[in-house]
Amino acid sequence: MVVAENVHKSFGRLEVLRGIDLEVRRGEVMCVVGPSGSGKSTFLRCVNHLEKITAGRLWVNGHLMGYRQRGGRLYELHDTQVARQRRGIGMVFQNFNLFPHMTVLGNVMEAPVQVNREPRAEARENALRLLARVGLEEKAGAYPRQLSGGQQQRVAIARALAMRPDLMLFDEPTSALDPELVGEVLDVMKNLAEEGMTMVVVTHEMGFAREVGDSLVFMDGGVVVESGAPREVLTNPRQERTQAFLSKVL
Repeated sequence: MVVAENVHKSFGRLEVLRGIDLEVRRGEVMCVVGPSGSGKSTFLRCVNHLEKITAGRLWVNGHLMGYRQRGGRLYELHDTQVARQRRGIGMVFQNFNLFPHMTVLGNVMEAPVQVNREPRAEARENALRLLARVGLEEKAGAYPRQLSGGQQQRVAIARALAMRPDLMLFDEPTSALDPELVGEVLDVMKNLAEEGMTMVVVTHEMGFAREVGDSLVFMDGGVVVESGAPREVLTNPRQERTQAFLSKVL
């Protein structure tokens, strides 16, 4: 589903990603962990071309993201072509980014109606089904300000799912939540994993990574330091840098 090949990303002189190589299989849940500033979120934003890579190649579902290749050279796609590629990728951010002037139902319906041109009745039916899926059907008429942080994040997940993505990206989806609200969001994500959704999750929830993840990637300094089965990496890390990080978070 995702293939990263020697991906680099710089902001001016600051090199944030320094040659990322990894693959995410269809139906896999990959958890990405590491200290702040290691490049985790930047890599996630490169996957859907919210950030343009400086060098390398990144494919999603068989398509080169953001570019077309001709004769060994890359040519950047037009914004409308990139937007079309992104339709198959859902993303959930740290902060919920819901439209405050829209109801919960309106938030979930908006993109299918405006972007995919779905009939409103069909989009409404699907939105209600997704809200039920995340346990919030009774909040359809509420506004974001009337919801807890955990409820808002579950709405954000439903909104991303409304576009019927093949891939879901989660950028530390529980980091802005009070501790007692974390579980309700993780439960929704666990259910998605059980249903076979391909997911890349940047997280500091090691329990989730151990229980739900198929693979675990530890990043630091813009590179992949170590990767493997979550239980193996968390229990028996091979690299000293991984050991030092885990000793502080486990």
